[in-house]
Amino acid sequence: MNDRAVELLEQYDIEVLKTRKGRGAIVCDTDRGCLILKEYNGSSDKIAVQDLLLRKIAEAGLIRAESIIPTKEGALSVQDTDGTEYMLKTWSEGRECNIYDRGECCSAVELLARLHKCMRLPADTPGLPAVFSPEKEYEKHNRELRRVKKYLKQKGQKTWFEISLLNSFDYFLEQALAVTEEWREYSDSLREKESGAKEDTVDFCHGDYQYHNILKENGGWFLVNFEKCLPDDPVRDLYLLLRKLLEKGNWSVALGLELLEAYEKESPLSARSTIDLYYRLAYPEKFWKIANFYYNSGKAWIPGRNQEKLEKLITQEKEKQRFLDEVFRNVSRMRRAKE
Repeated sequence: MNDRAVELLEQYDIEVLKTRKGRGAIVCDTDRGCLILKEYNGSSDKIAVQDLLLRKIAEAGLIRAESIIPTKEGALSVQDTDGTEYMLKTWSEGRECNIYDRGECCSAVELLARLHKCMRLPADTPGLPAVFSPEKEYEKHNRELRRVKKYLKQKGQKTWFEISLLNSFDYFLEQALAVTEEWREYSDSLREKESGAKEDTVDFCHGDYQYHNILKENGGWFLVNFEKCLPDDPVRDLYLLLRKLLEKGNWSVALGLELLEAYEKESPLSARSTIDLYYRLAYPEKFWKIANFYYNSGKAWIPGRNQEKLEKLITQEKEKQRFLDEVFRNVSRMRRAKE
């Protein structure tokens, strides 16, 4: 964030009292409260859809979330002389959700369920992106995993991390392929069953629903950073938060059930969404992230943190499978019913 960006604030109908640098942004005290100016890397269609969603959330009044401040001319973003785009949004200087506080974690899940009640747009909304396809995403991940495995097998002298990664590769790659194939079969059967049916509305997700973007303030909770919002089953957000919390909680069945109960108290999950959530949790995304990060980074020096993450993943695998078996034991029955 460069100092020239502060001059962009003149394009807004606000009185700036004070500015200070935040993480990759400029926090502004203004006559309209605390605002934040940050870079925007998306398209004009994407920010228009984000603005529509945020206005719907505000109108519903179920939760408090950021809003985009338009310029005096009504534009949703401004451009610096070097071509960099910026957006101005409402902001809160509350603290991040405490992931070690069980009560706050349940509150964050309840908040998410209320958010999803107002994250829906008409299917004919201009500029809507294509609905996300998990099976296509996992097929892409699987190709990347095969590429990393091939590289590791051909590599001569290996570090301890590379040896550990290669030793665990077959297990997680087979798991990834099996989950992807099951997901594809299930999705194909649903598409065939629902052929010709058209939805009038499209469900959206926050896209990055984790504790960094869930702020606690005196007046309650405030949600920020909707830039990654996209059309997908709402369990995308639930999956991301659950995985983060369960990894830190060693895949505790009791914690998982408590979090799911908190969500369903506000918005019960359909059989289809439960199956969707199961497959997202079952796919070894953490292993893919570790392998992909290694492959796309400089390999002259491999951070010790990589080894720690891999060892933790391997250590927790048994507990993860126990969690999936106990919490989603009825998924096979629900799949047969849906098919």
